[in-house]
Amino acid sequence: MLSKFWEFLNENEAPRAYARGIRPFLQGSEIPRSRKGSIHPTGLRPWFSAKGDKFIFLLLFLLVAATYVNSIHNEFVVDDIPVIAANPLIGSPENIFPPLSGFVQRSFYFLAHQVGGLNPAPYRLINIFFHLGSVFCLFAILNLLSGRTIATMTAMLFAVHPILVESVGWISGSLYVQYAFFFLLSFLLYILGTENRKYYFASLSIFALSLLASEKAVPLFLVFFLYEIAFGNPKKNWKKTMPYAILAAAGTALYFGGLGQRIDTMENVNRMAPGLDNPFQVMPIAVFFYLKLLLWPAKLTLYHTEMIFTTKFFIFMACFSILFFAAILWGYRRNRYVFFWLSFFIISLLATLTPFRISWVVAERYVYLGSAGIMAAAAWILNGMAKNRNWRGAIFAIFSLIVISLSIRTVIRNRDWKNEDNLIIASAKVSRHGFAIHKDLGEVYRRQGKIDEAISELKKAIAMNPRYADAYHNLGNTYQQIGNFKEAIANYEKAVEFNPGLWQTYYNLCAVYYQLGRYNLAYRNIKKAIKLNPNDKNLREIKSLLESQGSYPDE
Repeated sequence: MLSKFWEFLNENEAPRAYARGIRPFLQGSEIPRSRKGSIHPTGLRPWFSAKGDKFIFLLLFLLVAATYVNSIHNEFVVDDIPVIAANPLIGSPENIFPPLSGFVQRSFYFLAHQVGGLNPAPYRLINIFFHLGSVFCLFAILNLLSGRTIATMTAMLFAVHPILVESVGWISGSLYVQYAFFFLLSFLLYILGTENRKYYFASLSIFALSLLASEKAVPLFLVFFLYEIAFGNPKKNWKKTMPYAILAAAGTALYFGGLGQRIDTMENVNRMAPGLDNPFQVMPIAVFFYLKLLLWPAKLTLYHTEMIFTTKFFIFMACFSILFFAAILWGYRRNRYVFFWLSFFIISLLATLTPFRISWVVAERYVYLGSAGIMAAAAWILNGMAKNRNWRGAIFAIFSLIVISLSIRTVIRNRDWKNEDNLIIASAKVSRHGFAIHKDLGEVYRRQGKIDEAISELKKAIAMNPRYADAYHNLGNTYQQIGNFKEAIANYEKAVEFNPGLWQTYYNLCAVYYQLGRYNLAYRNIKKAIKLNPNDKNLREIKSLLESQGSYPDE
């Protein structure tokens, strides 16, 4: 049965000569430089009229639906809560503008709110549809470049791989599926634009949308140059690729103004140490960990904090990365398909591998688009091995088992994102050395009424980072919950000492002092909270209530 399915996929494949065994496959078996002229001369329509491709699109749809259906009713978690659930402007058009950066994501938030209010399901369905669109575009691109078999295998892996859950299943990860979809569609239209200029101009417009969706799309203009180097004619077609570089330059200018704010956020909110990183130190770590998670996606977590290595292990990662780049160079000389997709993986990560500390070294959402490059290379290897009739049945049995296993892992991973408690507990099992996870775990225990465990975890976070304002704030909440107002006040004061912008801490101080009958201090703190968050109606109402008390006694 698997053999028949493979033969079906290979219908209309361009003829190639594959000798028996693995050695000729590795040394040769060059794919056609492009199949767009002979296979799909009229553009997009043949994919939706060909009987075989209709079946594949249906298969891909079912794979995406089956692996993500259990995520639709998951709750808002982490960043979703302040950005959506607790945002009074989420249903207002004024929330979409004025900043252009992120307006695509905010536009779809607005649309989801019009459909379902604060029901998380519409927000997640939008993510899933964008992911499905990316799967379809990836299949179409590879169908042009390498044929139906590799295209189907790659798209199936991309449809179900659990490393993508952070982008697809997390509402705040939507910008990653959005910019990836717009880029893949733009790239597909660029390939088709060789024969129809309307596709080329549509490609430029959609690439602009990708840039507006996320600053991480800026380096992707290099993919168009890369395509010409691998499959086209860079000298002849440089005028076609330059507009993408110009759009990327405009995107860089758009986002450069917010660079300082991003660095400030990483330092003051995410508690990243200030300074610059050496890309030659960061790159080996990122390449190794992403490839490891793509090959064996067991230890998935929101916080990849286990980044403390011995010198020997770092040297190992560096050697591994050198081999990876050597494979890219080998591909340039011997197989442009391998060269293109391995380079695609690196290009997609460039926005997160800058010297500026504006992103984490490793985060699963960063590799959403780049994972397609590794999956395309893996599909090429498996397909080449399957050309040997003696191996064909075993190869496709193994591939089927891989897809099923990845699908099951994705369904299980979706449960980790069901609610914030599930997510933090699952992350803590993997990331035990990050102060942020101890802070979050302490908050989980506090909500569950496990006060001793909560205090223990929050103190661990503070021991790791003595200037961690959020941990002091949460510790204050914990002491307030059990009526220990003295310790609550002490920790709240520490929180605003290290982060004076925490209006929530001033609000909580107001509540504590009000309970103690110290209305003067309550009034003083609510005024500080309003100064930091002037649009909050609840804060203004509390201030009015205190003012109605009349005068405030001295200390």
